[in-house]
Amino acid sequence: MSAVVDAARRGDQAALDELVSHCLPLVYNIVGRALNRSSDVDDVVQNAMVNVVRGLPGVREPQLFRSWLVAVTMNEIRTYMRHRHTTPAPPEDIDNVIDPGSDFEDLTLTQLHLSDQRREVVLATRWLDDDHRHLLSLWWLVEAGHLTRADLVDALRLEPHHVTVRVARMKAQLDTARLVVRALTARPGCADLRNTASGWNGQPAPLWRKRIARHIRTCAHCPNTTSDLVPAERLLAGLALTPVPAGLASDVTHKLHTVASVSRVAPTGTHAVAGTHAVAAGARSGLSLSKALAGVVAAVAVVGGGGLVLANYPDGPDEQPAAATVVQPATETTAPALTPSPT
Repeated sequence: MSAVVDAARRGDQAALDELVSHCLPLVYNIVGRALNRSSDVDDVVQNAMVNVVRGLPGVREPQLFRSWLVAVTMNEIRTYMRHRHTTPAPPEDIDNVIDPGSDFEDLTLTQLHLSDQRREVVLATRWLDDDHRHLLSLWWLVEAGHLTRADLVDALRLEPHHVTVRVARMKAQLDTARLVVRALTARPGCADLRNTASGWNGQPAPLWRKRIARHIRTCAHCPNTTSDLVPAERLLAGLALTPVPAGLASDVTHKLHTVASVSRVAPTGTHAVAGTHAVAAGARSGLSLSKALAGVVAAVAVVGGGGLVLANYPDGPDEQPAAATVVQPATETTAPALTPSPT
C-alpha cells in the first residue's frame, strides 16, 4: 500500500478512497473491540478517520502508515475514554448471557458465525479491565494476521519486552474471563454461583469477574481449570475482520470527502488552522513538537505585503524549507507600518 499512501498524501482522491476503504475495517475492529459495549463506536471511528486524513500529508514514510494509523486510532480511543459520557449497557440475565445484536461482540458472533470456544473468547472480552481490553483489540488483530508484531510495538510505543509482559498479563486475565463466561453459560448451572451473583446487575465488570472467579476456584461444580481451554492464539488465527456496517461506511466516506474538499479549497487564512490541527494530532500521538511539525505546511504572514508564505519543512522546523510559495490575497491591502520596538 506504500504507493497508494504516497499518492493519497499528495492529494490523489482515487488513491485516498482506496486507502480509506482498505483501512476502515481495521479501524472499526480496533475501536469496536476496545470500547466493548459503547454506543459511541461509530463516532470514535469517524473521528479517528478524520484525524488520519488530516494528518496524512505529514506521513513521511508510507511504509510505516499502518503503524501510524493504529497509533492515531488508539489516541482517539484514549481521548474518548477521558471524556466519555457513560451510557448504561442493557443488563445481562445470568440465564441469557448472549443477546445477539446488542453490541460489537454480538455483532461479531452473528456475522462471523463463531462457535464454541471462539464464542467464549469474544464474550470474555467484555470482562477485561479497560487497559487489557485496549491491548487485546490490537493483539487480536496480530494473531488474526491483520497486523504485525512490529505494528503492535510501534503503536504502543513500548520496548518489545514490555509489550511481551503486558500481553502475558492480558492473556492470563482473558483466560480467567473465559472461565467466568463458561460458568455463567453452563446449563443447568451452579446454584451456589447464582447465590454468589445474587447482587450482580447483569453488566460485566472487573469486580464481578474477580468475585465469580474466586467462586469458581473453590467450587466443585463449576469448571475451574484452564487446561481444556484452546489457546486464544489458535482460536484467533486467520479470523476475519468484523464487517463495517454499510451505514457507517457511507457516513465515513461522505465525511472524509468533505474534509478533503475543504482542505483543497481552503482560503489562505485557514492554512494556519490546518497546520494547527496537524500539530495537535501529532501532539496527541505522543510526538515531540519538532516531530509533529515535520511535513506540516506552516503559514507565515509577510509583514507589509498582505500575503502568505507557505513553506514546507520536510525535516522539521529547525531545517531549511524545501520550497516556499507566496499566496497573494484576493484584494490589495496596505499593511500598517510597524514602529520598531525600543528594545
